[in-house]
Amino acid sequence: MNHNHYCVIMAGGSGRRFWPISREERPTQFLHVADMGRTLLDLTFERFAKIVPEDNIIVVTLEKYAGATREILPRLKPENLILEPYSRGTAPCMTYAAYKLLKRNPDAVIVATPSDQVIRDDFLFTRTINESFAYVEQNDVLMTLGIVPKSADVNFGYIQVKEGKNAYLSNKPLKVKTFTEKPDEELAKVFFRTGEFFWNSGVFLWSAKAIVRELDRLLPEVTSQFAGWEQAIGTPEETDFIQRSYGDCPKVSLDYGVMERTDNAWLYPAKFGWTDVGSWEALYRLIPEKDSSRNAVNTYAHILDDCTDSIVISKHKDKLLAVKGLKDYIVVDTPDALLICPKDEKVFHDFMAGMAMPDYEKYR
Repeated sequence: MNHNHYCVIMAGGSGRRFWPISREERPTQFLHVADMGRTLLDLTFERFAKIVPEDNIIVVTLEKYAGATREILPRLKPENLILEPYSRGTAPCMTYAAYKLLKRNPDAVIVATPSDQVIRDDFLFTRTINESFAYVEQNDVLMTLGIVPKSADVNFGYIQVKEGKNAYLSNKPLKVKTFTEKPDEELAKVFFRTGEFFWNSGVFLWSAKAIVRELDRLLPEVTSQFAGWEQAIGTPEETDFIQRSYGDCPKVSLDYGVMERTDNAWLYPAKFGWTDVGSWEALYRLIPEKDSSRNAVNTYAHILDDCTDSIVISKHKDKLLAVKGLKDYIVVDTPDALLICPKDEKVFHDFMAGMAMPDYEKYR
């Protein structure tokens, strides 16, 4: 393993995407999902421990998740747990992590990854990351992994490359042309047919120097909040410095703030099995065991009548869950909340917007 290679796991999600199972106090990355027997954060850590030195794995999360992170990752070095006082998106998260690594190793090369993905082919994944590492070491570029799409899925963002038709057959880095947020069904079909669009994985590779340079150029409203980091980071003053830095820092993502605006974005075609566990629909696809009506069921006792393609979950040992006539629905019964909602990601997202009301704070 190369001791200049680092992994930054971004694990600050708030847990709303799988409410009411996940909550703000225990979001998705700290839960066991799809009967895999381990949390998504633990699986991510183990995946990258095969690629970079374990001492070079960094986890960035919110201060309130420090205890949960240490509980799940007892092997994580204390100094490798970076705590954010507030959620400000992936761009400030990466800014803080990149400054920390520049102080530690000016030659650091970073793979940055979300903590909520499932990979089906670890061998091919490892090879893809290592080949991407090799490219960004030799070329001063910002690399993202682009998943070769298997369908016209509307649940993912898409990245277009300049190589044109059948670019998906390539096994080499490709220059990025455009980014598109989640398209409608017709546009997704067009993207899929061209062969020049990839799903946006949210996994990035770059040198610490390269990403800091682009952050300074493209997001001065973020990096200006960290002015004086060279003197503060790694000292007893760091905690107070970061508290002040995050206080007025805008919330912005790496995709929107950097990758969509830089002229130095490249894509490495990725062909390993990949799932972004970012919605109930994605979780439904992950669950291997379904009944004869394609329902994913996890209850102690249930009666399902004329229900198809749904997720049905109950956390009550002494309660019968009886459901009739639902198709493509989520039914989740917990001690303090019952969710009944269409499985469609946009419908669920819009529905959950109502949870922002102060009256529902204790349930979030």
